[in-house]
Amino acid sequence: MAPVNIFRQGADEEKAETARLSSFIGAIAIGDLVKSTLGPKGMRLENVNILIANTGMDTDKIKIFGSRVRVDSTAKVAEIEMAEKEKMKEKVERILKHGINCFINRQLIYNYPEQLFAAAGVMAIEHADFSGVERLALVTGGEITSTFDHPELVKLGHCKLIEEVMIGEDTLIHFSGVAMGEACTVVLRGATQQILDEAERSLHDALCVLAQTVKETRTVYGGGCSEMLMAKVVTDLALRTPGKEAVAMESFAKALRMLPTIIADNAGYDSADLVAQLRAAHQEGKTTMGLNMNQGTIGDMSEMGVTESFQVKRQVLLSAAEAAEMILRVDNIIKAAPRKRVPDHHPC
Repeated sequence: MAPVNIFRQGADEEKAETARLSSFIGAIAIGDLVKSTLGPKGMRLENVNILIANTGMDTDKIKIFGSRVRVDSTAKVAEIEMAEKEKMKEKVERILKHGINCFINRQLIYNYPEQLFAAAGVMAIEHADFSGVERLALVTGGEITSTFDHPELVKLGHCKLIEEVMIGEDTLIHFSGVAMGEACTVVLRGATQQILDEAERSLHDALCVLAQTVKETRTVYGGGCSEMLMAKVVTDLALRTPGKEAVAMESFAKALRMLPTIIADNAGYDSADLVAQLRAAHQEGKTTMGLNMNQGTIGDMSEMGVTESFQVKRQVLLSAAEAAEMILRVDNIIKAAPRKRVPDHHPC
């Protein structure tokens, strides 16, 4: 899951800093925390009706670039600008007929419509990127609209409270009590970009495991327990298998036993001692024993509640076996004798 950046980089130079957000609902990313660009500071709204739109709100003055206007006096220019402002005023009035107190727009909002919204007591938020608007619409239960002639056909978003919050040095608007009550936002902060990227990957992996566990509810014991069980079964089968296949099976069992070794090494413990203890425990029939990294010993995974997703564990085994097979095939191709070059008896 990629981080949710609600507003474009440099969209508003005066309010430049962006928060790095990684948001999710179960396993689906959402954005219920956005940056405030407009609206009174410190505003707190309750029982909010939100209109989420993708419409142009930047035509209250003549756009000089790309336009050619021929007039015989400056009064004519003022009349044209007044006509533009009247059109924008009518559009704002149509928006206000929806009975909203918060307006979020995909595009820019110029000064004149901003003033009209402020006079009507409506918070206005501009320049949200399209993916952020879609996620906000999903969370609040609304729909993105572009026309405002039929308010009865527009589905508004709702939330119980909108308030400004401070996260570090960033001022954000927090939407709480949304229609999808299970929605939440995770804010990642770190000293360097590398730390943020690592935290993001870890969070993404955890959410992927959670999603797979919801689809496939079967679990296996963690802490190297399931790998030692599989290694024991493969080793026993290798002892009863004649021929060179037994060597490959023993190597596969050794590879399975490397995972608890890596777990112990990463925790800073003596992996050789712990894996030997774990292997002896499984030989004695204690099939629920695994590594207890809190104490640096082996422990009962059923009592400790350490489990892993069966679907993820199976996919890890399949991917590892396929990768090893591919490497072996490549080695065979590399080691093959080069093909003899046949002399060309018909040169050009």
